[in-house]
Amino acid sequence: MTPKTDDRDWSALTPGQRIRQLEVEGYLVMPGMLDADHIARLKAQTSKFETFHTDYSVHQRGKNGVQFVGGAITDLVGFPPIIEFLRELCGDDLICMSYDYGRSEPGHPGISLHCDGQPWGSTIFGAEYTCPKLLRVLYYLDELTPEVSPFRVVPRSHLSYHHEANPYLRYEEHPEEVMVTCKAGDAVVFSNLVFHGNYANVGTNPRESLQLSYRPSWAGPVDEIEPWDANEVAKLSPAVRALMGDRSARIWIPDGGNKPPEMPREAPGIAPSRWDR
Repeated sequence: MTPKTDDRDWSALTPGQRIRQLEVEGYLVMPGMLDADHIARLKAQTSKFETFHTDYSVHQRGKNGVQFVGGAITDLVGFPPIIEFLRELCGDDLICMSYDYGRSEPGHPGISLHCDGQPWGSTIFGAEYTCPKLLRVLYYLDELTPEVSPFRVVPRSHLSYHHEANPYLRYEEHPEEVMVTCKAGDAVVFSNLVFHGNYANVGTNPRESLQLSYRPSWAGPVDEIEPWDANEVAKLSPAVRALMGDRSARIWIPDGGNKPPEMPREAPGIAPSRWDR
């Protein structure tokens, strides 16, 4: 199967078109987020990581929980261009839920199509991935060519009500999946419920990424989860600390009535015109 390649000029999208692309198609490329110097500083830190391999390949390696390693890696939590877009998308209140490092080495067989959100938890994903709205942000430190583990996605799959959209399912491939190539320094933002993965690394160099998850403040998990270490959070810059809120918090109104007092008469965040920005 030869997938369609989505290699459009992502820099041409307006803010409204970016929101529409993410909400409707389920994924978005934010090009040129990291320059060469920024990538070099990040790689200087990732090169020292002690990594583990996955259960399906010794060529897929990673390190979980890198949010407090310091330096450029920790600063990336609050990287302004991405956070500004996420706040336009979700509102001002964002909570960072997870931060991991991944490396796909030559020989990596590819990651099957899956979701990064499962509503009642699983042995693979913890409670932090039970949030009803969750956004994944992948910063690529190396170029994604067709040979070196490019991103793969089934557009609009997060919108389906069909039983085949059950987020606990996985697929080897799909006839309408799309290959997304990127430059080093690009970021991919996608919905937790879109089916995605990556292709095999049949090239000669590894592909590194830093992988974060954010959610709107209202969209908390189904269970209590371990909070961020308060002592570590206190050491962070104000911009990063503002995103390291209570991971278990959610905004819900279980006793809300049909006609609560002082209901708003407008809400730009749900206006169809948000795509026209």
